[in-house]
Amino acid sequence: MEVPLTLRRWFVAHFVVDFLFGLPLLLAPALLLRPLGWTTIDGASARLVGAALLAIGSQSYFSRDAGAEVVKAMLDLKLVWSFSAIVALLISIGEGAPAAVWAFLSLFIAFSGVWTHYRIRFKQLAAAGRLDESQPEDDPEE
Repeated sequence: MEVPLTLRRWFVAHFVVDFLFGLPLLLAPALLLRPLGWTTIDGASARLVGAALLAIGSQSYFSRDAGAEVVKAMLDLKLVWSFSAIVALLISIGEGAPAAVWAFLSLFIAFSGVWTHYRIRFKQLAAAGRLDESQPEDDPEE
């Protein structure tokens, strides 16, 4: 099964976004979060999120040219990560998180839509392949 070029490009875009947020969260979380409205910053939690973003973003970049099985596994990871993050951000909004959390929520919703689209597409392609294989060949001699 062929991995769409557009998905490979999304993997690179995801790498860029994760590095833009992950690196500052890992190295200097207060410099990123205070201007966005956070008054209290737990450095350990922020750095842990930064490390997760860097790890997932890096793996997105490293696996951008991989085969379908590796890409599907990455999509599964990205789906779990993005939907878990959406739940976490919604809970945080309910607890009075800064307004900037809405932007992060929007970003995770957008990426989860991309990952869901491609995961469904892989399932459709796999089903189409099984359908093609199960069809009898036309016998040219008849």
